[in-house]
Amino acid sequence: MAEFLIANMAPIMFTALLLFLLIGYPVTFSLAAVGMTFGLLGMELGLLTPNLLQAFPDRVFGIMKNEILLAIPFFTFMGLVLERSGMAEDLLDTIGQLFGGVRGGLAYAVIFVGALLAATTGVVAASVIAMGLISLPIMLRYGYDRALASGVIAAAGTLAQIIPPSLVLIVMADVLGRSVGDMYKGAFIPGLVLTGLYVGWVFLNTIFRPHLAPALPPEARTLRGWKLFQRVIVAMVPPLALIFLVLGSIFIGWATPTEGGALGGVGALGLALVKGKLDMTLLRQSMEATAKITSFVIFILIGSSVFSLVFRGVNGDLWVEHLLLNLPGGALGFLIIVNLLVFLLAFFLDFFEISFIILPLLAPVAEKLGIDLVWFGILMGVNMQTSFMHPPFGFALFYLRSVAPPVVRTSEIYWGAVPFVVIQVIMVTLIIAFPALVTIGLDRPVQSNGPTPVQFLAPLENRSGAGSPPEDAADLFKQLPRLPPKQGN
Repeated sequence: MAEFLIANMAPIMFTALLLFLLIGYPVTFSLAAVGMTFGLLGMELGLLTPNLLQAFPDRVFGIMKNEILLAIPFFTFMGLVLERSGMAEDLLDTIGQLFGGVRGGLAYAVIFVGALLAATTGVVAASVIAMGLISLPIMLRYGYDRALASGVIAAAGTLAQIIPPSLVLIVMADVLGRSVGDMYKGAFIPGLVLTGLYVGWVFLNTIFRPHLAPALPPEARTLRGWKLFQRVIVAMVPPLALIFLVLGSIFIGWATPTEGGALGGVGALGLALVKGKLDMTLLRQSMEATAKITSFVIFILIGSSVFSLVFRGVNGDLWVEHLLLNLPGGALGFLIIVNLLVFLLAFFLDFFEISFIILPLLAPVAEKLGIDLVWFGILMGVNMQTSFMHPPFGFALFYLRSVAPPVVRTSEIYWGAVPFVVIQVIMVTLIIAFPALVTIGLDRPVQSNGPTPVQFLAPLENRSGAGSPPEDAADLFKQLPRLPPKQGN
């Protein structure tokens, strides 16, 4: 029995983690418990030394002093303040009036507002709940199909996952050891293309099934002419100015993502003050929600550090590399298998769990295959976006169900999400087929190195300055004793 455990410690450890997650045990405690249990077991079997676990405090301090992660509370706070100050309601009402005269106008408004909220909040829950509360009753009142309306709202809300300043891009930049600014630049065009695909689906429905998305009747369009123009200026210019100020300063290089997030938080408070919505209640609620979200991310990261430390100590990284490097088809075969794996795991795990557990195992293999890690991160981000939309476990569907009127059945929310999950899969295919969708926005030109699209994605050098991960226990870990690689594992 002991020999079997010694020979198969890595796959047994990974299987144990999946079992803990599937039975619904909290992710943080699953990661930490599996890591500590197998760490003690490894020391008992003579596979590991106590020095390995002694590196864990250094890794925790490395997380605590990581400046990249400071951007998470800043951008979260900015988004929550804007959402609670009524910006989403003003945008939906204004753009709904602007497009209300055409078939599907309200659906177009929801998608455009979803993109704007994504570029200002970066929080999927805030976007879905806000648009579900405001726009879904209006869409139902004017005869929209319940499944189409539900799918449009859920899909538009998930744009906050891929359009900067997405929280998941910050997390993936830290996991991959790449610049947050590069991740933002790489995700910008795919986010716009995905928004266009959503609009295209609504347009097809208005052409072939016009009764599903009718135009607003004349009596519902209360703003016209100069009044409508004034309303557009008042409602749209402030958030657009904030987007340009925050993302523009990051893209141009005037500010790091952390500084840009702090600037966005101050700008959101300024907009709330101008609107007369800034009070202690709004401030307290926003700060409490920010603390909860940030704590959630940090504790998962600490738990994943325990797991990854022990997993690497038992040569788990070598086991994963051995499995993935020998896949048929080279880089393209690797990408196909990995995307199928992430797509299936997204049925059960959310994007934070996949980012912290699965992505660190895949990234070294991708780099050895000559794949640009920024491009790979954006590809995984678009794929992980499906985790919000998968029936029956998609979080965006749960958020929408919590605020949808009782007349909307859960099955209608699920069926409405299916076409948008297909669209997200199409977007994954487009990124693989046309890597320039990501790399065109990066500073360094990509060198061609072969006929397969993914093979000319040379890894970007890790730049110093903004977005570079701080030194932590990674260097210490490299000096720790490791098992020699086993044949056949």
